Amino acid sequence: MASDGMDQAQTSVEGLDDVLGGGFERGRVFLLEGQPGAGKTTIATQFLIAGAEAGERGLYITLSETESEFRSSARAHGWDLSGIEVFELVPPESLMDEEQQQSLLYSSDLELGEATKRIFEIFESVKPHRVVLDSLSEIRLLAQGSLRYRRQILSLKHYFARQSATVLLLDDLTSELSDKTVHSIAHGVIRLEEVAPEYGAERRRLRVVKYRGRRFRGGFHDFKIVTGGVRVFPRLVSAEHKAGFTRNVLPSGTPELDTLLGGGVDRGSSVLILGPAGTGKSLLTLTFVQSAINRGERAAMFVFDEEIGLLFERAKGLGIDLQAMVESDRLVIEQVDAAELTPGEFSERVRRCVETYRAQSVVIDSLNGYQAAMTGEHALVLHMHELLQYLNRKGATTFLTVAQHGLVGDMKSPVDVTYLADTVVLLRYFEAAGRVRRAISVIKKRTGAHEETIREYRIGSRGITLGEPLTNFQGVLRGVPTLVGSGAALLRAEDA
Repeated sequence: MASDGMDQAQTSVEGLDDVLGGGFERGRVFLLEGQPGAGKTTIATQFLIAGAEAGERGLYITLSETESEFRSSARAHGWDLSGIEVFELVPPESLMDEEQQQSLLYSSDLELGEATKRIFEIFESVKPHRVVLDSLSEIRLLAQGSLRYRRQILSLKHYFARQSATVLLLDDLTSELSDKTVHSIAHGVIRLEEVAPEYGAERRRLRVVKYRGRRFRGGFHDFKIVTGGVRVFPRLVSAEHKAGFTRNVLPSGTPELDTLLGGGVDRGSSVLILGPAGTGKSLLTLTFVQSAINRGERAAMFVFDEEIGLLFERAKGLGIDLQAMVESDRLVIEQVDAAELTPGEFSERVRRCVETYRAQSVVIDSLNGYQAAMTGEHALVLHMHELLQYLNRKGATTFLTVAQHGLVGDMKSPVDVTYLADTVVLLRYFEAAGRVRRAISVIKKRTGAHEETIREYRIGSRGITLGEPLTNFQGVLRGVPTLVGSGAALLRAEDA
């Protein structure tokens, strides 16, 4: 989506230039708006620093905060402001004596004219390539009217355009929200938003409202402010990512499970594992992870619900040494805190594992935890749709788990994504012969045939052990089966 870099003033904000289609067009005026604390000053400063590193002079004109406050914020990020001139525009009324203030002339006329004059003077002195004006709220107050305000912004725009400067105007939206005066004047408009969820840290996102003559990445894009600046996570569009790969069948390493799956799972497909808590959904995914690593591939796991140390210990009990896989650089495991994560950042983490780490198997455990990081179920389905499509196009095999509500009988899922997955594996508890047992079945497979039977399985020191099809029972999926044959092919304790 990027244009020729020569006519672009790049921002150095990670991900933002991708959203903008390359950066800010040189010699134009852009508006960056958002509530106080949304990240406007941080992005604007990075914009100037990027220019300074490219040998361009930068000018930061501040009307809303002092120069010492601005430099203190820069130090907190570890920034070097060399090559950037900081000009603190002191309110003009503080420079006038009492006699001037009591003049018959309107003080606002004097203040606005004086402020504009001083902006032009400092510009002529510095002759910058990049300019930031922070903020328009002060100019709006001095103008005391929409017409004068519009004329003033037009005057600034034409002046900067004659000087071929790239200008970023900041607006903290402290006036009427319906005031779109600058929107029609600016060449491009970026809107920053900050949302405070009921629990967890604040979340930020941005949207390019307009950009004349430029194809940009539309929609909302999550971003966060960290030490060192802003990181933007461009919205994932799966159609932009295509890779050639061979769609072969990947075995699990367990013959009975492969038989149930019709030979295994196809590369570049998604597998959804459904079941109540404790049925072994996470451990089943580890079977596929181990198989992938034994083939010499790499895998990535994103764990939402379980502490990684406990997962490592449980895996050892099955004869799977996750620590050794990590140390051999074949497996990357990330503990995900849903309260601190945005969907955009999660998609970026997954992309990094696939494109940089070259992971060919990806486990997301579980969608319940992922849903907690979302603002709504509908958004979850849309995000997951793009993520699964992206992984499929990249040839990565994806394993997702969903914990259903209940233990036996009718089960309910917190979110229905079964239509998105290529293969759906169903796990169930059932009672037979005075014991609580587990059953596994494949209820969907888009990419080929699969066994339609229901098998009992056990989790033990040898991993997951599957029994023969439960042909002598009916009602297993309801939890209380009925024996209909002369004998029951159930697993014995020693089979585990």
